[in-house]
Amino acid sequence: MTPVLPGLIRPEIADLEAYTPIVPLEVLAARLGLPIERIVKLDANENPYGPAPAALAALQHTATYHIYPDPEHTALRAALAGYTGRPSEEILCGAGADELIDLVLRLIINPSDAIIDCPPTFGMYRFDARICGGQVITIPRRPDFSLDLPAIEHAAAQGAKAIFLTAPNNPTGNPLPRADLLRILALPLLVVVDEAYVEFAEPGRLPIGASDLLDHYPNLAILRTFSKWAGLAGLRVGYGLFPRWLIEQLWKIKQPYNVSVAAQAAAIASLEAVAELHQRVQAIVAERERLFAHLQTFPFLTPFPSAANFILCRVEGRDARELKLALERRGVLVRHYRTPLLDGYIRISVGAPAQTDALLATLAEVSQ
Repeated sequence: MTPVLPGLIRPEIADLEAYTPIVPLEVLAARLGLPIERIVKLDANENPYGPAPAALAALQHTATYHIYPDPEHTALRAALAGYTGRPSEEILCGAGADELIDLVLRLIINPSDAIIDCPPTFGMYRFDARICGGQVITIPRRPDFSLDLPAIEHAAAQGAKAIFLTAPNNPTGNPLPRADLLRILALPLLVVVDEAYVEFAEPGRLPIGASDLLDHYPNLAILRTFSKWAGLAGLRVGYGLFPRWLIEQLWKIKQPYNVSVAAQAAAIASLEAVAELHQRVQAIVAERERLFAHLQTFPFLTPFPSAANFILCRVEGRDARELKLALERRGVLVRHYRTPLLDGYIRISVGAPAQTDALLATLAEVSQ
C-alpha cells in the first residue's frame, strides 16, 4: 500500500528490523495448549523466587497510585546511595536499564556518529543506536567470548563515541576482566558498563562491579537493574551511576514520570531487604553450578562457565533451534538467537531446583 505521506518515516527506521522480545508466558502457554503451571520458564533470565515479601507488601500498602510519581525519584535515589556508596546526585533511575541505554544514546549520537558493539552481547545497544540514526562498528568477540582489544582501540581511533559492555556479558556469561576495562577506559570513548547481572558475579559483596572506578574515570558510566537480583522484571526499574557532566544533561531529556509509583515503592523495599535478596542470589549461584555440572553430561551440549544467572550452551551434532523447539513443545522454555554468531547455541536461565530437575528430565527425553 502506498504511504499516505511518502518520505515521512526516517529511512533508518523504515529499514530497521524490530527487536524480538520474549513471548508472554500466557500467550505461549495458550499456543502450546499447556496450563501455565506446566511451563518451565528459563528463557529470560528472570529471578525464579520473585520479589522480596517486603516489596510485595509495599505494593499492597502504597496508597498513592492515583498521583503521579516523584519525577526525581528522591527516596529511591537516597536508598540507592546507601546501597551503592555513590552520592544520589550521581544516580538516575529509569524504567529498566533499557530506558537509560536509550537516553544515553539519544544524548550523544548524531546521525554520523558511531558506537562500538561487541557481539555476541545484549542486542539493545545496537538497536537503540540505529533508532537514533547512529552507526554501529561491530567488533566480534574472540572464540572464547573475550574482547578483541586491539580492534576496539582501532575503532576508537577512527572516532567512535561510545562503547557498551555488559559485565558479566549477556548471553555468554563471562566476566569483564578489570585489566580489559582499564585499557578501554584509557580510550577517548564514553564507556558504559551494563552491570545487569553483577550481583550474581559478586554475591553478597558491596560495593560491587566497577563503581570504585567512578572517581577516577570521568568517561565511565554504569547501568544496573532490579529485574534480576531483586525479581522486579515486571515492574521495569533500573538505575545508572553517571559522572556529573553527563547526568546533568540526562536529567534534561528523561521523561518526567518515567518510573512508576509501584516500581519506586517496590525498589525501595527491596533495598531494605538486601540481606534476604542476596541469600536468594547465593541460592541461584549454587543452582547455577549444579546445573552446569549436569549440562556437561549431555553429549550434545557444551556449556560455558558463567558468572551470571544463565548458562550459554553450544549445541553439538544437532540443530540448536530444533532443540529449543523440542523443549518448548514439552513446556520447557530456553532462548535461541537467530543471529549468525549464536545460531548454534541455546541460553538457559538458572531457575529454582525443581525447574532444573524438570529441564534435565526433558533434556534426557529429547536426547533419546
